[in-house]
Parts: sequence; structure tokens; C-alpha cells
Amino acid sequence: MSIRVSVLIALLSVLLVLAGLWVGANVDLLPLQASTNAPVYDELFQVLFSIGTMLFLGVLGLLIYTLVRFRRSSGDLGDGAATEGNLPLEIVWTAIPAVVVLFVGLYSYNIYERMGGMVPLSDHGAMHGMAVGEENGNAKVWAGIGAAPGLSPAVSVDVTAMQFAFIFRYPESNIVSGQLHVPEGQLVQLHMQANDVIHAFWVPQFRLKQDIIPGQPTVLAFTASRPGTYPIICAELCGLYHGAMHTSIVVHGRESYEQWLTENTPPPVTA
Repeated sequence: MSIRVSVLIALLSVLLVLAGLWVGANVDLLPLQASTNAPVYDELFQVLFSIGTMLFLGVLGLLIYTLVRFRRSSGDLGDGAATEGNLPLEIVWTAIPAVVVLFVGLYSYNIYERMGGMVPLSDHGAMHGMAVGEENGNAKVWAGIGAAPGLSPAVSVDVTAMQFAFIFRYPESNIVSGQLHVPEGQLVQLHMQANDVIHAFWVPQFRLKQDIIPGQPTVLAFTASRPGTYPIICAELCGLYHGAMHTSIVVHGRESYEQWLTENTPPPVTA
């Protein structure tokens, strides 16, 4: 390979990397960020989008070059030259994907850990401060993505998923609602369980999704960062009317949330 060709390949590689980085940093395909977890998740998306752009442009460019450079000449009816094996090329096209996959795996693990997804279900010490329930006389730990070991939530909500609705119960105030209401800037823990089949709690603007599995209570912890109303979607096929299983989460300012609690707390039951 001549020096000229080597320099050209190096220059094209640099341009390819720069193009991928620019696309990842400037092309935003995600909904707005409405939780403190969203920027962390978006870091991973940006990296994956940049890598995907580099691979797409590189493969497309190589394909177009091959089609033009090695096209059959007019009137040429013969077979092409027989070529067998190219060890340097085989090493390159094996090493590059291997490095990319290893990097993406390690980076994804780091992001998932930062979002609280790596707390093991059986690690009772790490789950200190999280909700513990009783089932058949045995303690059960609610664990899952977004868990915040050692932190006491400002708001705790029990979530029941069933065909085909979400029910939210606030233990401290006895409010039962079909719509989730939370305060801005405070830690919220959702203690979730399913009555029938597997469901999933997904809020795209929060960048959080947690499967809700019968017999396996889980917790999803988050801190909302932007007031507004956002969709809650069941992202797991759960039956005939799965597509209609959605509701919304309302993120209030502090005073607005307290007002909602006051207006919706049922009066005490008198004997």
C-alpha cells in the first residue's frame, strides 16, 4: 500500500469519526428530559448514535466505492479474478467490531450501574433503607432499576398493574388514583406488583422502564426534574387490550403537590 493511499485512508477515517461525533452531539431524536436519570441515559444514546453513524457511513462509503471502482466494463463478459484470503483485512474486520462491542458493553454497564440497575435482588445490605414487605411470613425485598440504597424516599407509592390499567395508592394518605402524581425535585419510589401477567412501567421522558412480574415485587426510583404531564405506557405485551393500557404522570411543583394531596386525601373513617 502506497503512502498516498495510507494517508487518504487515515484522512477519511478521521473525517468519519468527526462526522459520527457531530451527529451524536447535534441530532436529538429523544423526547425532552424530565428526570434526573434522563441525562445519564442520553449519554449512552449519544455514544451509540455516534458509533452507529460511523459504521453506517463507513459501510455505505465502502459499498459505493466498490460498486464504482470494480464495476464491469462495457462488453466484458469474463469472470473476475479469483481472490482467496487476506489475513490483514480479516484481522481488521474482526478486531474493529470486537473493540466496539467491548467498549459498548463496558460503557452500558457503567450507565446501568449509575442508574441503580446493578443492585442485586438478594443483597439485603445494599438495599438498606428500601421498602420491605411480608409474604407468607417471609421478608421480601423490593428491588429494581433506579433503586436508591440508603436514601429515604420523599414519596412512596404502591403501583398495581393489571389487565389493563395501573392503580396508584399512596399509603400515607390513603389516596387511590388512576393517575400518578409526584413532586418535582424529590425522590419517588414506586413499589410495583402485577396481579395477572407481565406488564411494564415506561415513561419515555424519564428514560425509565421497569418490568412488573407477577410474584416478583420491584421498585422503580426516580426524581422528576420538570413539571408537566407525561405518558405512562405499558411496554410489555399483556393481552388483547395492551395498546390501551396507558395513563399519565403529573409532576407538580412543591406547593401544587401539597394542594393535590389536601384535595384528594379521603376524610378519616368514623366508627
